[in-house]
Amino acid sequence: MSQSHAVISEALLLLGAAVVSAPLFKRLGLGTVLGYLAAGVLIGPVLNHITDGEEILSFAELGVVFLLFIIGLELKPARLWQMRRDIFGLGSAQVLISGAILSSLVHWSGLLGWQGAVVAGFGLALSSTAFALQILEERSDLNTAHGQRAFSILLFQDIAIVPLLALTSFIAPDSGESFTVTGAAVAIGAVGALILAGRFLLTPLFQIIGRTGAREAMIAAALFVVLGAGALMEMAGLSMAMGAFLAGLMLAESSFRHELEADIEPFRGILLGLFFMAVGLSLDLKVVLENWLVILISVPVIMGVKAATIYALCRIGRSSYGDSARIGFLLSQGGEFGFVLFTTAAGAAVFPQSSASLLIAIVTMTMALTPLVAALPKLLIRAERREQLEEDFEGAGAEVFIIGFSRFAQIAAQILLAAGREVTIIDHSADRIRQASRFGFRIYFGDGTRKDVLVSAGIAKAKIIAVCTHNRELTDRIVDLVKSEYPDAKIFVRSYDRVHSLSLLAKGVDYELRETLESGLLFGQKTLEALGMTEADAADIKDDIRKRDEMRLAIQAQDGISAGREMLYSNYPVQPEPLVKPKQEPAE
Repeated sequence: MSQSHAVISEALLLLGAAVVSAPLFKRLGLGTVLGYLAAGVLIGPVLNHITDGEEILSFAELGVVFLLFIIGLELKPARLWQMRRDIFGLGSAQVLISGAILSSLVHWSGLLGWQGAVVAGFGLALSSTAFALQILEERSDLNTAHGQRAFSILLFQDIAIVPLLALTSFIAPDSGESFTVTGAAVAIGAVGALILAGRFLLTPLFQIIGRTGAREAMIAAALFVVLGAGALMEMAGLSMAMGAFLAGLMLAESSFRHELEADIEPFRGILLGLFFMAVGLSLDLKVVLENWLVILISVPVIMGVKAATIYALCRIGRSSYGDSARIGFLLSQGGEFGFVLFTTAAGAAVFPQSSASLLIAIVTMTMALTPLVAALPKLLIRAERREQLEEDFEGAGAEVFIIGFSRFAQIAAQILLAAGREVTIIDHSADRIRQASRFGFRIYFGDGTRKDVLVSAGIAKAKIIAVCTHNRELTDRIVDLVKSEYPDAKIFVRSYDRVHSLSLLAKGVDYELRETLESGLLFGQKTLEALGMTEADAADIKDDIRKRDEMRLAIQAQDGISAGREMLYSNYPVQPEPLVKPKQEPAE
């Protein structure tokens, strides 16, 4: 009974620590991973409340197995193909070059033999997906050019952990029997069997279970597939993580992919958090204190090598100076998979547990410094110059002058060109101009906030000036400039939202339109038609909503944003009468 009480006490202690540490560290901007690590270090090495960290770690490794299953689920072939150059070109080059350099440095330092140096170097070459993506999302940079390239590198690193784990098993001292010709044949056969099972058995299995409507059976089946695939690979001499990854990859195109991910995610989150806490529990503080000088030297060297390597590769890949620096600093830290690799290597006797503790401490320090290091580009690139093209306005000057070739402008330009109208388009993005030229568009490079550029581009010849930039502040600057320099010009503007529309009307523009208005109206009309309403009746309702919106906007322009609320339809019992009543089908 005392043993069961001890287990419950340890479980409560770990759960309580996770509840406190994860939100706290996330609030501080350090990420939940470091929170779990810190909680584990505090509970184990510092306070000695839990001393069996290795046993907990062996169970918590299932979190890594589930994580790799989810990574496999997310790697749809179409997505991989779209990003193939950055993923497999830039990503593979980063892992190979950074891993080779860091492995050489570790071996040269004399801390580890060549087997251990290889595992350590390539483990340090991996970056933290959690940290990097968190920073990109906080800065709204995930969809930028440098954000997409950083994500591609991280994606390849997630894939690379699978062969790295296999490499660790291969070079382990006791792996001789596992990788004989017979052992290799068994491993290949197991992989082939798993691929065939995933292709022909898994989807039908989930279809059968799905028809029963038994939710708990679906969850049980998902766990069975992950653990079964992992156990099969482990029996074949490979890792459970590889089996889970392959199972996820086989189900990436399945219609059950999202449901499987939702079923596995809670287990992955809890067990992965427990894994990082177990890593902290297993950390040997004595080793860290004895090697503080090694850690102090290693952290900047590792981050410097990775940042420089990634920067150089991005420049070779034609990223701008600023984007290359941002990606380099963002991905300069060690990552979560380093913990996985080092722990696995220590368990396979590739190097001692003390070396794993030292490497984990080094990675932890690099992760803790990530928010500061990722901010360095702002200081180093104080006045980053946007890529410039030659401002050649030969042939410019038309009756419609479009500033900003956004998605909105591209659609509007199609209508004008189809009607045979002359259009002059200027944009300040060199990339966008190059992309548009592939489709036959003639766009002039120029900054719409500069009067000399507008004059050179022939704005004086325009009957209508269309401002189609997607940034509200930029749009306002251009409108103010055009109104002050060309007060008699007709100005049509793409607005950001309703508040922006009201401010543009106050400036005296001739026409404004929210980008999402017409698409939202059409979407609602098509939804009504799909529900059984006739096209004519749905169109009448759409027209009614458009008229209400125009009238409410006019009222708001005079009386403020809160005016005209009675014209809105809502889900309350009392509804306003439509301006145009939909046609009724005649009764039979």
